[in-house]
Amino acid sequence: MPSAEHFALKYLRREALPTAFCPGCFNGIVINALAKAFEEEGVEDLRNYVFVSGIGCAAWIPSPFMKVDSLHTLHGRAIPVAVGVKLANPGLDVVVVSGDGDLGSIGLGHLVHAARRNMDLAVIMVNNLVYGMTRGQQSPTTPPGLWTTTTPYGSYEYPMDVCRLLAETSANYVARWTPAHFNRLKESIKHMLFRRRRGFRFLEVVAPCTTYVSRRRGLRPGEALKELLRKSVRLEKPGKPGSGGPGERIVVGVFKDEDKPGYLDLYYSYVERARRGGTHG
Repeated sequence: MPSAEHFALKYLRREALPTAFCPGCFNGIVINALAKAFEEEGVEDLRNYVFVSGIGCAAWIPSPFMKVDSLHTLHGRAIPVAVGVKLANPGLDVVVVSGDGDLGSIGLGHLVHAARRNMDLAVIMVNNLVYGMTRGQQSPTTPPGLWTTTTPYGSYEYPMDVCRLLAETSANYVARWTPAHFNRLKESIKHMLFRRRRGFRFLEVVAPCTTYVSRRRGLRPGEALKELLRKSVRLEKPGKPGSGGPGERIVVGVFKDEDKPGYLDLYYSYVERARRGGTHG
């Protein structure tokens, strides 16, 4: 049986280890889920993949740690760069990995419109509930009452439920899990990368920042995982109404799972009609 080191170095860069993440950071679990998904699907190398990330802690997952071509872009601009890569070379599998601040705040417009167009991308948003890289300020997904650097008396704003928002677009796949649901998380990654290979596929991973959320609340990483399990409520089936981001309860599961044509299918069909001289309308 291959050693743990052999398994890790199959997909990770030796020169980037050990990681620069805070002790106990759940980003390591996300990396593990990604690596095991590739391993279980028999992917020997990642040469057909391009990973794109923005700015933030989660954006470090592909770059510099994974042995894959990657683009580390400006804050909030991971989606349009990924769209450019996919349109330039449709044969590549393009994956975006970034955080809630990057995708759900400055990059939200790009995220929503990529989902509206059912752009052929797989997107993983690691939601740590705050702006972790810049010392724990309130983000669009911060739950009510949480102490942050910018809300020292507790967050008083309503948080955004990104999964519910994207489920109302034309996206093919929308799901949410936590690091405490490791097997579900891994299987969701496998589904969006190997089963649903077209259209917009989105996975949110609720992974509270170890330093600026859990530690401030007096929770060790293991205790934070147990809390995630206690708070989680499973969706009975895709499409059933559910509410609640990572506050008093966390709705986890698959919000939407379809296999309709993605943007590239629609675009090439349009180009073919134009070549045939089809009529307007």
